[in-house]
Amino acid sequence: MTCPPGPYGYGYAPPPPPPKPGVIPLAPLDLNHVLGGAFAAYRRHWKALLGVTLAAHVLAGLVAAGLAAAGWAALSGPWREMADAPSTGDAELSDLTPFFLGLGGLWLAFALAVLLATGLVHAAVAVVVQEAVLGRRIGFGAVWRRSWSRLGAVLGTVVLSALAGLVPMLLLLLGFCFMVVATLASVGSDSGDGVGPALTALLLMFLAFGTTPFVVWIWVKFSLAPTAAVVESAGVLTAMRRSAELVRGSWWRIFGYTLVMLLIVGGVSFVVQTAVSVTTQASVFAVPLAQHATPGTLFLSAATAAAVGGLLQLLTQLLLGPLQPLTSGLLYVDQRIRKENLAPVLARAAASG
Repeated sequence: MTCPPGPYGYGYAPPPPPPKPGVIPLAPLDLNHVLGGAFAAYRRHWKALLGVTLAAHVLAGLVAAGLAAAGWAALSGPWREMADAPSTGDAELSDLTPFFLGLGGLWLAFALAVLLATGLVHAAVAVVVQEAVLGRRIGFGAVWRRSWSRLGAVLGTVVLSALAGLVPMLLLLLGFCFMVVATLASVGSDSGDGVGPALTALLLMFLAFGTTPFVVWIWVKFSLAPTAAVVESAGVLTAMRRSAELVRGSWWRIFGYTLVMLLIVGGVSFVVQTAVSVTTQASVFAVPLAQHATPGTLFLSAATAAAVGGLLQLLTQLLLGPLQPLTSGLLYVDQRIRKENLAPVLARAAASG
């Protein structure tokens, strides 16, 4: 018995498309599916994502402000003594200890605040991806509760992944400190005391740039760990191992897809920041000059423009922040579909409601 002719006249019909209960088809994804799914998930769950992102940054800001205030209270006395000490023209490294401690403390407070906000956003995005793939809706309260319950594991994966990134940052910070020492040692001195610290600063900065490829490799290898920590309720080390297993053999593809989204986010941020910069500079110089400005009105206009520009740039970061974690979350689902045949399981879960 012969098969009836298909729609193309060759005796067979093309295979049916894969099911798509949510933002992506339940099949191996290409770049268009990943990017389109990320924007679709953002569009469907923007209230929950922006709410958690805003709450995370406010909480992180309070943590950073508290740590900075504690550091200022502890080091304000030594700073005053260093500022009131008579200048002899010779700078000793021990004299700059309060300065270096304060700089390191501010950097540490900022880093902890960024890690806290990043962990909360990644946990919330993983919850949203889990529901968006199945075509389900979820509100801010449910996203907050589920992301907060997994914050410890997600934050652990973020911290461990960030440790590699701290290497070039610490090298750059040490290089800056040695550059300050070299500058102070060379002021008022002809003996060349600043040559050694200056060469050390250049070496540290060269090492910082040299370790960047290793940092990128580590970052991509463990980029799926936050999603694994939420979706699979995995511990920190288990989630890190799961990410490494899923990324193995697909590093370049995951790196490329993630880089495309980062370029999109970076391009939008650059356009917004450029527009804000041009607008604020025009308002600083055009409006006061047209009104026969005094130095006071010029300063007020500059301060207002800087505040508005800073708020707009912060708003841009809040709006675009969830897009890269959404991409990583969908890549996690894609890798499990490719390696573990997860598509039938997701289809049954979506059909069961």
